[in-house]
Amino acid sequence: MAAKKSKSSKFATPSSARLWLMYPPKLIKQPVIWELTHKFDLVTNVRQASVTDEIGIVCLELEGAPAEVEAGIKWLRKLGVNVEPVELGTVES
Repeated sequence: MAAKKSKSSKFATPSSARLWLMYPPKLIKQPVIWELTHKFDLVTNVRQASVTDEIGIVCLELEGAPAEVEAGIKWLRKLGVNVEPVELGTVES
């Protein structure tokens, strides 16, 4: 029996992104991150999260082929999730 093939090439250079996701109330109970990993060949890592009845805020790391990362971000935005990059740099004097 053959092993399941990955949707992306195993030779593609991996890409990663650390993002802030802000969910509107209509998406709070939807398993968005689970759906993201099943629609796209991505590895996710929740770094921080805060969820109330009014808003969900998640710091999420994505890793995968660059095209998969880009497609996943586009899908999140189309769904209605506000997606912003996490700014890691500091101001130098």
